[in-house]
Formats: sequence, C-alpha cells, structure tokens
Amino acid sequence: MIEEIQEAIEKRRTFAIISHPDAGKTTLTEKLLLYSGKIQAAGMVKGRKGRKAAASDWMAMEQERGISITSSAMQFSYKDVIVNVLDTPGHEDFSEDTYRTLTAADCAIMVIDASKGVEKQTRKLFEVCRIRKIPVLTFINKMDMPSREPLDLMNEVENVLQIHSFAMNWPIGTGRDFKGVVDRMTGECIFFTKLSHGGAQKAGMQRVPLASDEAKQTIGETGYKQLVEELELLEMAGNPFKKEEFLSGDVTPVFFASALTNFGVEPFFDAFIHLAPSPHARLADKPDGTEVAIDPVTTPFSGYVFKLQANMDRRHRDSMAFIRICSGKFERDLVVKNHRLNREMRLSRPHGMVAGERTTLDVAYPGDVIGVINSGFFSIGDTLSITGGFNFKPLPQFQPEVFAKLHTKDVGKRKSFDKGIVQLVEEGAIQMLRPFEYEGDPTFAAVGRLQFEVMQYRLKDEYGVETVLTPLPYQCSAWILGDIKTYVKSVSSIIVQDKLGRPMGLFQDQWDKQYCIRHNPKHQFVDLLA
Repeated sequence: MIEEIQEAIEKRRTFAIISHPDAGKTTLTEKLLLYSGKIQAAGMVKGRKGRKAAASDWMAMEQERGISITSSAMQFSYKDVIVNVLDTPGHEDFSEDTYRTLTAADCAIMVIDASKGVEKQTRKLFEVCRIRKIPVLTFINKMDMPSREPLDLMNEVENVLQIHSFAMNWPIGTGRDFKGVVDRMTGECIFFTKLSHGGAQKAGMQRVPLASDEAKQTIGETGYKQLVEELELLEMAGNPFKKEEFLSGDVTPVFFASALTNFGVEPFFDAFIHLAPSPHARLADKPDGTEVAIDPVTTPFSGYVFKLQANMDRRHRDSMAFIRICSGKFERDLVVKNHRLNREMRLSRPHGMVAGERTTLDVAYPGDVIGVINSGFFSIGDTLSITGGFNFKPLPQFQPEVFAKLHTKDVGKRKSFDKGIVQLVEEGAIQMLRPFEYEGDPTFAAVGRLQFEVMQYRLKDEYGVETVLTPLPYQCSAWILGDIKTYVKSVSSIIVQDKLGRPMGLFQDQWDKQYCIRHNPKHQFVDLLA
C-alpha cells in the first residue's frame, strides 16, 4: 500500500492558474485539455454565438460573458503524469473563492498579458502564493499580439512582484512576426506553424539548433542578430536556474507563448510537469495547540473541503463539495469522520469533474480533488479523516465590502427563493447577516458587486426566482471581538451577526469605522478571519 501511494503521488501535479481578468488563463486551461487528448478541438473562450464555450467554464453566465467566476477542478493525464488543474476566478470580486482554491494547490501558473504586464489582480494573487509558499511558474501570453519588450516584462515581474525570474525560453519575434521560442536549456530554436484556424488543433513544431543555417534563414539576418544579443545579455545578467530555488518560491521560471495559437504551449506543458512539485506534507493543528505535519504517504486518508458549488448538475439541483485529498488512499464507500461535527459518513459516490461532467471515481490519491454530493454534511474548511486528532489550517474569511437587501418579486416563489439562498450562501461567495438583537430581514454581503449580480442571475436561472436588489449605504465592515454589551456604535453604523453568531459592524465609510475603533478601545476590529 505504501509503495502504491508513493508511486501515485510522484505522478501527480496539482496546480491553480491565476491571472488578471482576460489575460488568457481559461484559454490556457483548455489548451492543456487539447494537448492531453481530453478534447479533440479547442473552442473560443468567449463562447459567442456559433462558437463552443471554454471547456472549464460550465456556468451559463460564464459562457455568455467569457469570464470565469467559479473554480473548476479537472483531472486528466498528460504524458504519463496525472494533472489536477484548478481554474480559478479571474475577476477580483471573487478573490475569496480564488484564495480558498489556492490552498488546495501545490503550485501555480501565473498568466500575464504581454501587452499589459503585471496587473492589479495578478499582484494580489501572487502575494497569496508568496504567503502560502506556493511555487509559481510565469506564462507570458499573447506574444502573437502587439506586446511590450520581453526584457521590460521580465524586469517588471522582478520589480513589482519582488521575485527573481529566469527566462526558460525566449521569443523569436513578437506580434505577427512571432515564429517561435529559443529553448535556453537545450540551445534549440522551436519554430511553430498553424495547422488550424484559431488554435483549434495543435500547432506544428520543429526544433533546429540556434547556430544552424536553417535557424538563421528562418529568422532573418537582422532578427537573428538581435536575438543572439538578447540571449547573451540574459546570460550575463542572470544566474543559473536551480529547481530548489523555484520550489522554495525564490525564483519564477518564465515562458513566452501564445495560448490562442498554441505557439509555445506544448514546450511549456512539458517543462511544467518536470518542474512542478508532487503533493507534499501539510501542516495541521492538534487539539493541544501544537502543529503536526500530515505525511501524504504514511498518514491514512485525510482531506479538507475547500469549495461548495450548487447546481453543477442541472438535472438534480444538488450541491457538490470539493475535497482536496492530503494523505492516504481514498476508495469508494470509504467511511470518514467530519472533525467539525464529530460524525462519520460514507462517501459512496465520489466524482471527478471536467467542465461540469461527472465521472464516478473508485480510487483517488493525495493531490487529487474529488467531488461528493453535499446533503448538509459539509461546510467550507471541514477536515475529514479516518484517524481524527487534527484539523488542517482554517481557510480565510474576508470582510465584505458591499451590502444589500434582496427580495423575491413573486411571494409565491418564497420556498424556491429560500432554498436558493441557502445553497448560494453555503458556497461562501455571499454572506447572509442577521440583525444582532432582533428578528428581521437578513442583509446580504459580498466582497464585490459582481457577486450580487451573479446571485440574482443564478436565482433566476437555476431556481426560477426573479429578485429585487436594494443596495445599502455601507462600504466596509469588521468582526467585533469583545463584550458586545459595552460596545459603543456610531449613529450611521449597525451591528449584525454572521452565520456563526459572531457580531460584525457595518460602517458607511472608513471615517465611520475609525470613529467606532477610537470609541471602543477594549474591542478588537478584525478584517480577516482565519
């Protein structure tokens, strides 16, 4: 059994793809499916009329708008390696969902638009990776479009993100002249040719030595001279690449490519499976407050719930719990203990996921993500195991920044409205806050406004309920720790409670919040619960 688990772990790569919106991460995810043979033709990401929607975007709203607002978990094989890819939301309003998903990843691919460089959301997500010591590979995308100078992009990655970078390859031309890349590890030019329209099929690929006459003729005299000068500059300015520095988060290997045309995609994937780490030990807290490392091989089954998603199967209207397996071998019908509830449950119908399509799993190993039907047994952050005696580190909960009341237009749909709200709140993107000291309608809270729009869309699309949203004037919040009976609130703020009954202050602006902080020196105001 030990040897079986060890062998399975060594074959696995579990990673998340992070980026600013529209940098091309969903396209890259789909091209991984194409190159693995999971799909036969890649569709356009935006899913416009007459075109296929991206394989990882299953929700109707995502397919209409061409944005990822949920996290998809997919597993497939790529050249003898088992890949678990977590396609995270790009939109900043869903950063909390992305943060939780990153906790389930052993590595991250950071996608950067070659014309825009390091953007706001990229910086935020990279900082999350830094905090959790997640190694990051950088994929500079859209080299087939007008772009910034490659050296400028490398410098920006280093200066803005405060990490060393190492160019694993170097572009041969940019924009319409983007012909391929130089593999700096082998000294070869890799030239690409289009074999289909819009990158629907794999690109043709030819390797020739950089010093060969064929390379010089293909690139042209002027372009070849410039390319050699840039490569010499990289050699003089940079240090040799060391894998251990990448795994420790001190350096990010950089690749130049175009996910849309597939130029540079296959060499990137080939390098990724050799560089990315296999699942490793994870820290957990014991009841006595000490830490313990959960070894993925020797510890019997354990895992934790990092995501809940309702209505992935429109026929059954159920809720799916996504579980990252951290240790041991999982087998169908395994009886596990939910540490929070101190109850046992049989996991009889575990699922694998690709673009909303379920496949029943019989076995799974550390690094894998399984989906199980949630009948109220699971909450985000739950630790599951056979042995018990520990809890994986808690997932963070962010302070909400936008607030509203929500009502159904048709009172006859109240039952459907309540069911939809319960399931959507369980997913964690929307919080439902109750008045603290009296009965009344709940306040709905979110990190960003798009979450409200998605909530209304899904209530209508998945539950048949049209709603009216009334924004509230509060702009910030904080959990309040201390004796609430002695708390002094401002005239314009209110006190509510979250689903666990913890008091939270809602404030009209930062001045209002600071006023309450000054007048309550014995209370703590917490913006992030972990």
